[in-house]
Amino acid sequence: MEKWVIVALLLGILGFMGSCEAASFEENFDIMWAEDHFKTSSDGQVWYLQLDKETGCGFQTKQRYRFGWFSMKLKLVGGDSAGVVTAYYMCSDTGPERDEIDFEFLGNRTGQPYTIQTNVYKTGVGGREMRHVLWFDPTEEFHTYSILWNNEQLVFFVDRVPIRVFKNNGKPNGFFPNEKPMYMYSSIWNADDWATRGGLEKTDWKNAPFVSSYKEFHVDGCQWKDPYPACVSTTTENWWDQHDAWVLSDSQKEDFGWVGRNLVVYDYCQDKERYPDTPEECSLSPWD
Repeated sequence: MEKWVIVALLLGILGFMGSCEAASFEENFDIMWAEDHFKTSSDGQVWYLQLDKETGCGFQTKQRYRFGWFSMKLKLVGGDSAGVVTAYYMCSDTGPERDEIDFEFLGNRTGQPYTIQTNVYKTGVGGREMRHVLWFDPTEEFHTYSILWNNEQLVFFVDRVPIRVFKNNGKPNGFFPNEKPMYMYSSIWNADDWATRGGLEKTDWKNAPFVSSYKEFHVDGCQWKDPYPACVSTTTENWWDQHDAWVLSDSQKEDFGWVGRNLVVYDYCQDKERYPDTPEECSLSPWD
C-alpha cells in the first residue's frame, strides 16, 4: 500500500479525500425510476438498488461535470447473478448523440467470476469494449471503482489499480469524449439476452431480488455551469488536470502491466474479425 500513498500524494487524492466527507445520497443524487426498489441502511450511509422480474432501479447525480475524479464503493450482487448487470457510468444525456464512460459489471453463475466491461462512447458511437476479470470476489465486500477524466486521458481504476487507459491524441477526433459535460449514473437491470456467455445463461428469478450496494461517493471535478466554467480549461488549480494526472506514474505502470498480462479477457483493439481496420485510438500508447 505504500506505493499508493505516494501516488495519492502526487495526484492530490489524499488531500481531497481527507478534507471532504462523502455527501449524503439526497445531496448528490436523484432516483431515475422505481423509487420503491431503492433502499438505504438505517444510518443512510449505504444505498441499495434492487432488481426483480418487474423492474430494476437507477440513480443519477444532480450535477453535471466535465473532467475530474469520480469514485464510488460498490458491492455487487452475490450468489447466482447470471443475466444481471450493475452499471456505474458517466453520460452526457440519453439521446443518440451521447458521450459515455462505462463500468458494467456482468453477473455470472454461482462460483464463476464476475466480468468488468468498460466502454467509451463519443457522439453516440461505442463499440470500444474491454473486459477484465478481477483478482477478488466483488460480492464479498466493498471495493472502490473510479474514473479519472481529463483532456489527455481516461483511466479506469479498481481499488486504485489502473485497469484501462484510454488516451486522447490532442486533435479533433471521433473517439475521445472531451466536449460534453456528464452526469454520473448507476443502475441495475436485466440483460440476460447478452450479459452472461453471450446470452446463453438466463436470469434465475427464483433468486430475486438481486441487490447491488453502494457507499462513499466522492467527486473532485469541474462542476458544469453554463455557458462554460473556467475549471474546464485551467491546469493550474486542479490536480486532476495537471501533468501528473496526464500519464501513469511508475508504480501505476507496473500495476497496469500486471493487469494487462493477467486479467484482460477481451480487447476490441485486438478483434480483427470485428475491426479489420484497427481503430485510430488503438495506436495511442497507454504508457506515454
